[in-house]
Amino acid sequence: MNKPLFLLFFSLFAFSQSAFSQLITDDQKLLQLEEGVDLSSPYHTTLSFFYNLERTNFSPDLAAKTLDTRNIDQDPKDLAIKLQQIFEGKGVIVRTSEIPNDPDYADSSAGGEHKFYFDRNAMPGIFLVKRGKQWKFSPFTVAQIEEIHRETYPFGTDKLLNILPKIGTSEYLGLQLWQLVGLGILIFLTFLAHLVFTFLVDRVLIYLTKRLGYGYIGENYLLPIAKITSFYLIVVVLSLLMRVLQLPAEIWSWVVMVFNTLKPFLITVIFYKIVDIIAAYFSRLASRTESSLDDQLVPLIRKTLKALVILIGTLFILRDGLNFDIIPFLTGLSIGGVAIALAAQDTIKNFFGSIMIFIDKPFQVGDWVTSGDIDGTVEEVGFRSTRIRTFRNSVMYVPNGKIADSVVDNHGLRKYRRFYTTLTITYDTPPELIEEFVKGLREIVLAHPDTRKDYFNIYFNNLSAYSQDVMFYVFFEVPGWPEELNARHELLIQIVKLANTLGVRFAFPTQTLHMETFPEKKGLVPEYPGQASYQENLRKFLDTELKKKPD
Repeated sequence: MNKPLFLLFFSLFAFSQSAFSQLITDDQKLLQLEEGVDLSSPYHTTLSFFYNLERTNFSPDLAAKTLDTRNIDQDPKDLAIKLQQIFEGKGVIVRTSEIPNDPDYADSSAGGEHKFYFDRNAMPGIFLVKRGKQWKFSPFTVAQIEEIHRETYPFGTDKLLNILPKIGTSEYLGLQLWQLVGLGILIFLTFLAHLVFTFLVDRVLIYLTKRLGYGYIGENYLLPIAKITSFYLIVVVLSLLMRVLQLPAEIWSWVVMVFNTLKPFLITVIFYKIVDIIAAYFSRLASRTESSLDDQLVPLIRKTLKALVILIGTLFILRDGLNFDIIPFLTGLSIGGVAIALAAQDTIKNFFGSIMIFIDKPFQVGDWVTSGDIDGTVEEVGFRSTRIRTFRNSVMYVPNGKIADSVVDNHGLRKYRRFYTTLTITYDTPPELIEEFVKGLREIVLAHPDTRKDYFNIYFNNLSAYSQDVMFYVFFEVPGWPEELNARHELLIQIVKLANTLGVRFAFPTQTLHMETFPEKKGLVPEYPGQASYQENLRKFLDTELKKKPD
């Protein structure tokens, strides 16, 4: 082969279907390849391997010389062809201008050993090593070729590599006939798979869920997940079958990147939808509990899980789709996280405070709580703060970190609500009347449906400056403050009626000037009829007021 023709051949070779995008055109090196192989450097070994596997210069026996086949019983030529198919199937572009031409090249990331890796992410097990003065594909790589080839072309798709080219190798639009036919078949199968999955999802899935009584769950939760899953399965099948077409490396590398991006993206969307199902399940569990704090926890769990799914999905998209090394990113993120944590101490404190609130459950939505200046009803518990509605109808947003460190008095968790007051009666009230009045008060408490019957204290217990004092100490067994107020109202009405029936007068702060009683005038001090009359009046009150049948 003369020199101009040989250079022309290599110019065409640069644009052909291969794993190269750039070639060295050094005359002396090309002549060395024409005679056989050159294993003096990683660059020459790579050039020798791919050059001898080109269709126009197909010499697998020469390409096999680049493999270190010691202790390997398989056909070296077959292994060389499969290794080339691995490069093409994974869409790895080997840029010869970036391959070291130094015979003594040492990889600093591999401990200074004489190794050269083509792509650590896509093909970590395929690399060159130096043996003596020759660079060859390592024995480890050669031993892994069969396994990597099966991973690249799974489910028997590798057999299509030998069947499809028999259709024809004539070139049209830069592709061979069998590649164009295979591409048309894939397009047809894609539309067919879409129709099949659409039928299975829209018809069969909905029908089955309705028959089982879960039609709402099927339409609102399972159907979106099934649709995304069908798209994911189509992408997976296409990524497996398109490798068989052996498209030019420059095109196939972009196709591989698209597929590798779509896969983690669709999986992220699937898990994003699954979070809604998990949240619906927890919401159903929360509705069965008496605590309303669980109802606030479900939205927070849903938001947290969705944020976590998006974060992890983004990392996988960067790693698998864009070949982005996320290890330095995660390392930098951890270092930056320390700085962020120092700058956002209060936010982190409030976050952990909210976690402690949900774990300890010191209160729930609707409870009346007091803590220092905080006094109101809990309306919402968030990740950062708790919203409390005060009795002035204003809203307080209290950081959860402050609540977690404070003493909280939860009035909403009271089993009984205390009612304590002092009934002041005038000093002219006889002891016998006071005794009957106290008895009537106790009967009022026992007759009321919302009072605690096993513990209450009603006694004549003090003589103050202007009155005789009766302690009225009772408890209500009611769920909330409005019910407590209503119980107080009913109890006080009965007390006033009792006092009016017995003739007990309530005292208030006054100053009384006592004068001698004039013969022709009646004194201001009332005349009390006596104990028998008191008892009769109490009996009438009990019969008429406390023994009434409810309407």
